[in-house]
Amino acid sequence: MSAPLPAPSEHRSGALLDHLARRMRLRSESVLAPLGLRPRHLVALTVLRAGGGTSQQALASILEMDSTNIVGLLNDLEAEQLIERRRSPEDRRRHVVDLTENGAKRLSEAECALAGAEDEVLGALAPSERETLYELLRRASATTPVSCTEAICAADETF
Repeated sequence: MSAPLPAPSEHRSGALLDHLARRMRLRSESVLAPLGLRPRHLVALTVLRAGGGTSQQALASILEMDSTNIVGLLNDLEAEQLIERRRSPEDRRRHVVDLTENGAKRLSEAECALAGAEDEVLGALAPSERETLYELLRRASATTPVSCTEAICAADETF
C-alpha cells in the first residue's frame, strides 16, 4: 500500500529549490569559465575579500574543506595570481592568505557576470519578489533544522 499523497496545501519546496539551484549552478559555471574561475574559487575569493589576511587553516574551516583540498584550491588561485600566501610572522608554521589586487578585480568581474546569470534564472520574479526570496533563503540557511511539529508551531505564531 502506498503512502497517502499530501494535501495540495502542503507544498514541498525541496524539489523546486533543487531544480532552481541546478539551473543557477549551470549558468554560474558557464559565466565563470571564461574568467578562469569555478564556483569554489569564487567562494574562497569572497571569503578572503571579507576576511583579509586569513590563515590557510581558518579558510579551510570556513569553507569546510580538508587540508588537501584547500591546498589544491589555493594552488589554482595562486597560479592565476588571485591570492598570495605568505608565512605568518607570528607562527612560521602557518600560512596567511590574502586576496591580491588582481584577485579583487577578477572577483568583481565574476560578480557582474553572476548578476546577469541570476537575472536570467530569476527573470520571472519582480525585484521585490527577488528580495523576498533572498531574505527567506538567508533565514532558512541560518537556522538549524527543526522538526515538522516545531516548524508548524513557528509558522502558526508568524501568521
